[in-house]
Amino acid sequence: MGILGQYFSKEILKYLGIFLFALVFIYLIVDFTQKIDNFVQANVPMGPMLAYFIYKTPYVMVQMVPVAAVLSVVVMFCLLKKHNEITAMKACGLSVVQLSKPIILVSVLISITVFLFSELVVPFTSSRSNEIWNIEVNKRIQTSFYRQDHIWYKSKDSIYWIRAFDPEKEIMEDMTFYFFDDSFRLIKRIDAREGIWTGRIWKIRKGIIQNAVSGSGFDLSKFDEVHLKIPEGPDAFFRTVIRPEEMSYWQLKQYAERIRLEGYDATRYLVDMNIKLAFPMINLVMILIGIPIALGLKKGGTPLAVSLGIAACFFYLVVFGFTRSLGLSGVLPPILSAWFANVAFFFFGSYLIMRVET
Repeated sequence: MGILGQYFSKEILKYLGIFLFALVFIYLIVDFTQKIDNFVQANVPMGPMLAYFIYKTPYVMVQMVPVAAVLSVVVMFCLLKKHNEITAMKACGLSVVQLSKPIILVSVLISITVFLFSELVVPFTSSRSNEIWNIEVNKRIQTSFYRQDHIWYKSKDSIYWIRAFDPEKEIMEDMTFYFFDDSFRLIKRIDAREGIWTGRIWKIRKGIIQNAVSGSGFDLSKFDEVHLKIPEGPDAFFRTVIRPEEMSYWQLKQYAERIRLEGYDATRYLVDMNIKLAFPMINLVMILIGIPIALGLKKGGTPLAVSLGIAACFFYLVVFGFTRSLGLSGVLPPILSAWFANVAFFFFGSYLIMRVET
């Protein structure tokens, strides 16, 4: 990177830091204003309340970087134009594409940094902020688990259906267990009203056992209470309620695979998994769009350029949210729903730069 590239890098990082600090500060002030009543009503001490906003800051920073990035490049180039530095550079034979190269390189580095920050820092801090909110404000003892209904679980040679499972009490309600042989023929079925985990084994009550009998169907017997020997304990029948921001890309990938193997629809998690990779690249796309906005605008100056940059970022997020919704509903494949906005706006930004060049 030459002297010009170093100069651009220094300037854009300077403005990025200024705008990022301002945007995060405004966001936290608004969030504090909205949630202060909840903290006061729950009698939350000052320490946990401050910790909540401190732990939430890294997640907010990641969300605000794209906006700060487009504002940084717009303001930087507008000021360069105002002081006739762009004119001087063009007089030296530099084209818009050549001026853009060091900025694009910096944007790639910003995207990589945001991705690493999202992987290494945000999952921990987000889980801590959510834990404080759930425990201190919502007064939930166990925030990671919730009562689940209509559970289908596939074991090695059996399938379980559980109408309701309470992870706190470790109790099943209205369940059916299907057991199969190596040819996947049903050899046993157990229906029961209740199952209680004793610490080592399941104790099931008030049910019916049907055993397959060669050539004569099934032999039926009722029971009041029996011990059920299956390899699964309570941990197998509940899922942890974890938000995407609380997991890294690889954790989310493993979680989605677990959900799929258990027979649940993992589309939502697959979409969020691809978004983990696609979202940091917004910074590259926003900077790519900000360059022609700043250099191609003939009238209006910096205020209009900043307004157009914010409008472009807003429109991008609308498209991004829309394609994500299509992915969640199954209309688009998860990878396409996550990357469509990036690809479309990347080509749009490239087209605008070429137009400025002409």
